[in-house]
Amino acid sequence: MSNTITAKMVNDLRGITGAGLMDCKKALTEANGNVDEAATILRKKGAASAAKKADRATKEGLIESYIHVGGKVGVLIEVNCETDFVARNDDFKSFVKDLCLQIAAASPVCVTREEVPEADLAKEREIATAQVQGKPPAAIQKIVEGKLEKYYSTVVLLDQPFVKQPEKTIKEMLTEKIAKTGENIQVRRFVRFQLGA
Repeated sequence: MSNTITAKMVNDLRGITGAGLMDCKKALTEANGNVDEAATILRKKGAASAAKKADRATKEGLIESYIHVGGKVGVLIEVNCETDFVARNDDFKSFVKDLCLQIAAASPVCVTREEVPEADLAKEREIATAQVQGKPPAAIQKIVEGKLEKYYSTVVLLDQPFVKQPEKTIKEMLTEKIAKTGENIQVRRFVRFQLGA
């Protein structure tokens, strides 16, 4: 038995997810009118869509800066997209500004896991292993991997929970923006300055 999909339901889902009208309607139909389930369907489709766009060239974008009140912390970031049209979009600009605030607040070291220095990773693995001595080897392996995941969420920008919405990671936000704009978006690089550090 399927529920009738109303224009209000479609509009509400669109407000929550930022997805297109037809995508919202299809997701609501697939979810039998359940808004939460439809939002999950759209998020999954957004992740698939983002993966398909990952190889597309990103030669446009923004370089944004942020100086925290008092001038003791500053951030400079480059975020790329495919077209100037998206780069000039207010939603894209707001996203890049939010990334600046995230970097100022959470002090990540790099953009992706691949950029974490191997020496830092080896040191964290050694510390985690030393903390769980005396446990069975299989347990040690799982505990160490869990501690490394936590480490990644502190030093890797894309793995960090967003400071304004901790239930989402920066990578999830980026995936949503890719799905919404229909373009590949990449956080190319950033620098965080802190007075005296």
